[in-house]
Amino acid sequence: EILLQQSYCRRDSVCVIAFRGSQAQTLLPPTRSLVRAKKALAGLPGGGGTPIALALKHASEQAQALQRQGISPLLVMLSDGKANVTIEGLGGRTQAQADALQWAKHWATQGFASLWIDTAPQPTGQAQELANTLQGRYLPMPYVASQRLADAVQTAIAS
Repeated sequence: EILLQQSYCRRDSVCVIAFRGSQAQTLLPPTRSLVRAKKALAGLPGGGGTPIALALKHASEQAQALQRQGISPLLVMLSDGKANVTIEGLGGRTQAQADALQWAKHWATQGFASLWIDTAPQPTGQAQELANTLQGRYLPMPYVASQRLADAVQTAIAS
């Protein structure tokens, strides 16, 4: 919720992309509506496969569209980083992780900012590897206080 409050104060737009099963989809196109963003986040589906590469591809497409409008995108990923669905929507951890790393590199080459919040109760390093590949900030969720999260967002925006 602190991320939404910050974005509202800065008059930023928020876009919510859900990724699970074998797909990534936009739940909320870019908007400045705090109410709509809260509803979209509250309704985020969970469970199933984790198609991180598809999520990064979808986010990249959204970010490019925003950049064409003169907007600087910031990606905030909430995931444990354990990809298990490939870019083609198939199962397989090894290929899924390789696909995710490839799309993270793609994001980094575009020069967009990012922040990865590792949602694993005991982080394993996969999310941190993806955050590093994105050339973004990394925060493990079990250790994130709200002020630290706010500071990380400010730093990511400034970079």
